[in-house]
Amino acid sequence: MTTRVLIVDDEPSLCELLEGGLRRRSFDVSSATSAAAALQRLDDEPFDVVVTDLSMPEMDGIQLCARIVANRPDLPVIVLTAFGSLDTAVAAIRAGAYDFITKPVQVDALAIALERAAGHRKLRDEVKRLRQEVAGTRRFDDLIGESAAMRSLRDVVSRIADTDASVLITGESGTGKEVIARVLHRAGRRKEGPLVAVNCAAMPEPLLESELFGHTKGAFTDARMSRVGLFAQADGGTLFLDEIGDMPIGLQPKLLRALEERKVRPVGSSTEIPVDVRLVCATNRDLETAIEERRFREDLYFRINVIHVELPPLRARGGDVLLLAQHFVQEYASRFAKKVAGISPQAAERLQSYAWPGNVRELRNCIERAVALTRYEDLTVDDLPEKIRDYRASHVVVAANDPSELVPLDEVEKRYVLRVLEAVGGNKAVAARILKVDRRTLYRKLEAYGVDATAKRSGPVSGPSSS
Repeated sequence: MTTRVLIVDDEPSLCELLEGGLRRRSFDVSSATSAAAALQRLDDEPFDVVVTDLSMPEMDGIQLCARIVANRPDLPVIVLTAFGSLDTAVAAIRAGAYDFITKPVQVDALAIALERAAGHRKLRDEVKRLRQEVAGTRRFDDLIGESAAMRSLRDVVSRIADTDASVLITGESGTGKEVIARVLHRAGRRKEGPLVAVNCAAMPEPLLESELFGHTKGAFTDARMSRVGLFAQADGGTLFLDEIGDMPIGLQPKLLRALEERKVRPVGSSTEIPVDVRLVCATNRDLETAIEERRFREDLYFRINVIHVELPPLRARGGDVLLLAQHFVQEYASRFAKKVAGISPQAAERLQSYAWPGNVRELRNCIERAVALTRYEDLTVDDLPEKIRDYRASHVVVAANDPSELVPLDEVEKRYVLRVLEAVGGNKAVAARILKVDRRTLYRKLEAYGVDATAKRSGPVSGPSSS
């Protein structure tokens, strides 16, 4: 393609001379007789290279070069000057000039410099294109799985990645909520900005407030120096608040105010700092129940729950278990420098039938252990933890041939309720929806069964599952 060149010089005769010489050498040339006119042309038309004189009134070539480089870093600038001193050359290069040519200008030498500059720009554009292409193919690489649940999840994430809407990620512990947060950041428009994460359950309220909003020197006993908060650190990027359901109730109004006004006030300061962040939150808590129990503010819930992404438990993802397991085998085989290629059919059967109460995190730990222990190229059943080797799925028995084995209706209901609760990882909100009862009714039943209805879920629910 023809290289488009913009010549900038306050001497019209020189512009005409260079235009004619370059056009004879197949360049597409335009000219401007001032820096202001050149900047206007660059706003209106695309050019491949700019050639500017150094000495011009109002704005010289060095200043023009600096302006162009600041706004269009991919556009090469060649500076012309009659003063071929080293200081002038250094100033031009510092301003971002691609090349430096002294007057009187030899058109052949300028043509060579233009071809070189245009080639450099094309190479940079190609590298940029390839990087974007690679980044595009890897945007969702961490979302491994071909189950219907994972295909649906990838579709949702791809549609919301480029927005700035707040996202609430829910799901059982170990399902990969932080992975989703990283994917949303990496695939979105803020990917060049920082991703800052904080666990809201890991700190007491005063420390968490200081972490989020920062503090001034002397704001409290141990504040020996000022500290920039995580909101300010995430400016222009993404702030990930993990375990948002465990945020102290006293801190929630301050978080809501920061989100609504897009400003934070460091502890001990009277000055507010504007911030521009995309908020992504995650929790394994039932926030609707927490709102009813006055442990979580309803207005904050609506503010963070603009888009809701619910992660499926691993047991609901079918063959994804083996896809993930193979991925982890390759990862840890490489890390441990072991020649482990795959998983034996018998071990794969055990992995597939296990309930995975700890979800993907438990599977990762299982495969890491197995790769570290195995003596073979394929993982065997003996390489798996005992609880996975010996696991047997539970069943609810509602009938039998022997009348003595039959149980009352209340017992059947109890077993079924506990089985549903186990199947959803203890998530009482989900269990209530499946059972088509409200949460209060479910809580009353669990209390009658001797199950702590307020306990934080951490695995299978204990209770009879067979007879």
